[in-house]
Amino acid sequence: MDRDGGCLCGAIRYRLSGTFVDAGFCHCRLCQKSSGAPLMAWLTLPAGGFEYLQGEASIFHSSESHQREFCSRCGTQLAFRLKQHATTVDVTLCSLDDSSAVAPQYHIWCRSKVGWLHIGDTLPQFPDAGPDA
Repeated sequence: MDRDGGCLCGAIRYRLSGTFVDAGFCHCRLCQKSSGAPLMAWLTLPAGGFEYLQGEASIFHSSESHQREFCSRCGTQLAFRLKQHATTVDVTLCSLDDSSAVAPQYHIWCRSKVGWLHIGDTLPQFPDAGPDA
């Protein structure tokens, strides 16, 4: 099923198609620093199922191997993937037009969770990238 999304100012629009791999909350320091929030919610899908429809995302190389894609006008973070040969792409759940359409299934990088955040759900929690990493 196709799902559309975009940035806060509307300059960038994207479409997701095909089947999602999974979705989850990330508590890593890179997500915390890049968003200014204690965690980020992402969905993962095959890279071929993600396309920009309008606008051009800016790229920030947040690590040696990965890049974050965002709108340079409003700052909305949209995607995260390997710099080269990406087979999957992670997309920020709340940049979807219907952000409640996909529910997170787990928490990863919980060893970096901020101390004042209390997880009140029953989703699995992993200290690192999780069991499939």
